[in-house]
Amino acid sequence: MIRLKRRFLRCSFCRKPESKVAKLIGGRKGYICDVCVAACNKILEAAPPGFTGWESLSDQQLLDSLLPAEKTVEAVRAVLQQQIDVLRKRGVSWEAIGRALGVSRQAAWERFS
Repeated sequence: MIRLKRRFLRCSFCRKPESKVAKLIGGRKGYICDVCVAACNKILEAAPPGFTGWESLSDQQLLDSLLPAEKTVEAVRAVLQQQIDVLRKRGVSWEAIGRALGVSRQAAWERFS
């Protein structure tokens, strides 16, 4: 009898395991969780319909796009901070976190501690 090893699924974007998210949507080569879908939706809301570039928008359209864009940045920043917090609770060093982010240990510590 052949036993198949259970694959543990996780979001391809935030890396949360399926046990830590409400929903996980699968595609051909990856998965996305409900939290990352919500962040994507905020990004899409920030771009006006029929978007052809920032220069083509009026001043008012650009001003109207600022708040959704800011909310998107904050949502993504919150997800990133949660990931960093979990890594630190697990004892992962600032050196490893900085390396994963492509910055120095000091820069990672200053940004996320």
